[in-house]
Amino acid sequence: MKLSRVEIITGISKIEPLKKALGKFHITGMTVYQVLGCGVQHGTQEFEVEEKNKEISLLPKEVVMIVLPTEELDGLLEFVKKELYTGHIGDGKIFSYDVREAMRIRTKETGYDAIQPE
Repeated sequence: MKLSRVEIITGISKIEPLKKALGKFHITGMTVYQVLGCGVQHGTQEFEVEEKNKEISLLPKEVVMIVLPTEELDGLLEFVKKELYTGHIGDGKIFSYDVREAMRIRTKETGYDAIQPE
């Protein structure tokens, strides 16, 4: 079974509602870490078309990393887009990647078995 990795970058205030929502999607595990970053708006709250200020501000964000079967990827992406959407700058970004291999070190389980509860 093919696996995919999803990284969801969003604001700190959205992490708790997202965690609860992912529980409803039957996600069994995730890794969350704090980062600093900015997108095309250079960390400003509103994008200025003229881009007079080239200075970049790094804003606090959270990254949620999930590995799941690739066949469930499209459903998860749609689900997360709906959960995080406000229509305002800062809703976040979602990246997805193919996973070549996964291994649970303790048991040596690989692939899908490595990401499932024991």
